[in-house]
Amino acid sequence: LRKFAALNLVRIILVWYNIYRVNAHDIFMKSVKKFFASHKALANAATVFSALLTGVANGAFGGGGGMLAVPAFTVLQGMDEKKAHATAVATILPLSAVSAAVYILNGNFDPSFGYHVAGGVIVGGILGSFVLKKISSTLLEFVFYGIMLAAGIRMLAV
Repeated sequence: LRKFAALNLVRIILVWYNIYRVNAHDIFMKSVKKFFASHKALANAATVFSALLTGVANGAFGGGGGMLAVPAFTVLQGMDEKKAHATAVATILPLSAVSAAVYILNGNFDPSFGYHVAGGVIVGGILGSFVLKKISSTLLEFVFYGIMLAAGIRMLAV
């Protein structure tokens, strides 16, 4: 997991640093996307593997699957940034419901706290969907990978 975090950290730094310019990273990412576009079976297999990792991350950590799903959707399936985020949310919703059911059945849920947080999460999700429609893909990418960068640094520091 640390190797994956380190590789993602390098990718994030490249994206974050070069977000407004055409550069070596953009050329590299275009060639990677072109490769996967011409090798759909491999792209689909890699997407299924990414989905497995997304499920493991979401189940084990209680969230974070979108940090894996969005890059997989953009790189492997060639989705634009906004569509990848929306697809990740739609994909992770049932995954989170299943993970929550397992947590609840195993007695790892505190109803007095969980129900209070649920209201904020629902309102935040609605607001976030409106924000997604309004902001540019470039700003979305910048903020998303900035958060991933912070998370990657945190993971490597622990």
